[in-house]
Amino acid sequence: MSGGRKGGSSRKVRDKWKSKEWYKVRAPRMFNEIEIGDTPSADPSNLIGRTVEVTVQDLTGDFSKMHIKLKFKVNEVDGHDAKTVFTGHDLTVDYVRRLTRRKKTKTDHVVDVTTKDGFEMRVKIMSIAEKRIQSSQEEAMRRIMGETVKELSSEMTMADLVKNVISGDLARNVARACRVVIPIKRVEIRKTEVLARGGEEPESIIEAPAKPETDDEETEEEPAEEPAEEAEEEQPAEESEEEAEDEDSE
Repeated sequence: MSGGRKGGSSRKVRDKWKSKEWYKVRAPRMFNEIEIGDTPSADPSNLIGRTVEVTVQDLTGDFSKMHIKLKFKVNEVDGHDAKTVFTGHDLTVDYVRRLTRRKKTKTDHVVDVTTKDGFEMRVKIMSIAEKRIQSSQEEAMRRIMGETVKELSSEMTMADLVKNVISGDLARNVARACRVVIPIKRVEIRKTEVLARGGEEPESIIEAPAKPETDDEETEEEPAEEPAEEAEEEQPAEESEEEAEDEDSE
């Protein structure tokens, strides 16, 4: 008994955190590879497949987009940078609850689309009507929503589709198409999922910081000031020539 206690007390507890290193998680090229967080890991290979959620407000600073969550997955580790790919988006639960109140009809529809650059995506659409509507009207709206999203998505790249979802342009176009059935107060692209990736990495859909541009403008303006100084220095010479002509005439 005493020997067992002695062996147990002498056992050392290994601190697993000491063997781990911190890695910076970066958004994909579509969002300018902005740093979106940090994560620890003892082995870089363990980071592959980890998912991260951030709001559009965290990436762009736009407070009006705080209800849109973007989902990324780590697919590559370069040094201490964990690179990610876009896997979809979702709306926050409290935002959806505010839209779906009593005496309103919520119509959901799911449609699979293929973008111009070969990405296959699942788009989940939600429409909100001000009053109760008939089941036949709901079926007609689902058909129109599906046809409209498929047609618009086939003409866009994956980056353009995500940009239209975030800005709300895609939802507004769907709502406009549904007016032939019944006026719709609101249409939201509630969720998207990337089912299959295309061949090329999507281009950036957000603007780069404006700070470097101001520095370039200042450097470009500096050479333009030199000729103006030379012109000011030549003015006294012109006045002396005029005075010399007046003296000759006298």
